[in-house]
Order: sequence, then C-alpha cells, then structure tokens
Amino acid sequence: LVDYIDWNPFFQTWQLRGKYPNRNFPKIFKDENVGKEAKRVHGDALKMIDDIIKNKTLECRMIVGLYPANSDGDDIIVYTDEERKEEQCRYHTLRQQALKDDREDPYMAMSDFVAPKGSGIKDYVAMFAVSAGFGVEEAVKKYQNDHDDYKSIMLKAVADRFAEAAAERVHEIIRKDLWGYAKEEKMSVEDMLRVKYQGIRPAPGYPSQPDHTEKLTMWKHMNVEKDTGIQLSESLAMMPAASVSAICFANPKSKYFAVGKVCKDQIEDYASRKGMKNEAVEKWLAADLAYDRA
Repeated sequence: LVDYIDWNPFFQTWQLRGKYPNRNFPKIFKDENVGKEAKRVHGDALKMIDDIIKNKTLECRMIVGLYPANSDGDDIIVYTDEERKEEQCRYHTLRQQALKDDREDPYMAMSDFVAPKGSGIKDYVAMFAVSAGFGVEEAVKKYQNDHDDYKSIMLKAVADRFAEAAAERVHEIIRKDLWGYAKEEKMSVEDMLRVKYQGIRPAPGYPSQPDHTEKLTMWKHMNVEKDTGIQLSESLAMMPAASVSAICFANPKSKYFAVGKVCKDQIEDYASRKGMKNEAVEKWLAADLAYDRA
C-alpha cells in the first residue's frame, strides 16, 4: 500500500502548507518556509512505516462486494442475485434542490448513475470498507506511556494515510478485476490521486449523500462488523478511526457533487422511503435543511 499513499493530507495534519508552486508533495520540500520541516516529518513517517511493516504493528482489513443493482427513482435497488427478481436491500439517495442558474444543469442524485429498473440494462454497484487502524490503540498507549506525543500523532497520521491508500488500491481492483469495467486501465498512482479514472466512490456522509445513516444499511448488507471488526459508533463514525468506506459507481458520466440544501417535501419523501420519522431524518441532516426545524 505504500506506493498508493497520498502525502498531501499528511502535511496538513502537521499544519505544513507550502506556497504555490511548492504547495503539493514533493514540491513542498522546496518551499522556503516549510520545506525543511516537511522533509523532516516525511522522513520520520517513512522510518515509522518501515517499523510498522517490519514489526506488523498495524493490521489492514478490508471487505469488498459487487452487487446486481438498478435504480428506482431516487433509490438504488440491490438484488439478491442475477435473476434480479428479489430485492436484498435499498440504498436511498438525496437529490439537489437548490435553484441553479443554468437551466440545462441537471438536479442530480447518486441513483442517476445506476441504470433504471425496466431499462433492460443489468447494472451493478460495488462497495467496500477498509481499515488500517487495527493496532493503533495499543501502539499509541505505548507511546503515551513513554510520554512521546510526537510518535503518537505520527502513528495516527500514518494509519490514516494507509487507510486512504487501501481505499485507492481496492478501488483499482474493483475497476480492473472485480467489476472489470476498466480492464485496460493503465494509470499512475499520481493520476489515480487526481481522480482521472472512470467512476466515483462516494460514501454516506459525503456531500453527494450527506446522510450517515445509510452506513447502517451498508454494514448490515455486507456484514462489515462481523467479517472485519470495523464498527460504527452511536454517531455512525467508523471505528477504528483510520477507516474508509464507499459505494462505487462505474457510469462514465458519474461525478462528485454536493446535494446542498434540502427542502421539507424531500425530507418527508426520504423519511417515508427509509421508514424513518421526519424528526429523525431532520436530526441527521440538520446542517443540510433548507428550512428551520420545528
């Protein structure tokens, strides 16, 4: 996974920000203000990575699945098998509502990236959950007992980079092998990090689907906790913290977007589709409401 690490967020953890044109890795090393310190913490991170690999300090776990799917309005139906007669579960999406200046600009929902039921197209969605955080807690306790806050912060930062690298790698496996819609893809890691491949991998909690409760469907559907040990907290944060999950779409026109503010009519419809009370949905989507809660 080391080759798939995106180092730019690592430097942000240490509040090291180079100025253009030396903003990003590895050019940040040339920055006259933060270059020297950036090189030092990067070197320390590489030493820690060598130590992690040598001593097996951390364990990376992942689960991935590919499922027959079609859309039904703003819902994504996942079927039990290729017969596509029986629904296994539904993932619910939200649609943009805020008025757009360009009348040709569509109001998008993630379900738009899956072929509609009745279209005759056998579509799919892929999903994964990965974690590089198993072992972090024990190692951090050791560093804290030694009063070594620097290594404690460094380990957490490195574990986060490993989790994101694992997500990058598993998405590549999905595109080229598991789903195989991009079998001929030949791409450098740099281009992967620039999202130059076909498809997207948003997760519940992303601007494209700000509702974290969709993780509950994913965790139940994939048996995530049982098979990997990755848990969800009461606030639906993933535990260990160095974890990433996503729903993957292959549609060539799929792209990241922000749902933005959502009106009450959609909240009521969404709550009905999910079998939740309006108040519960409003609580989870409080920051995304286009109106004041009662």
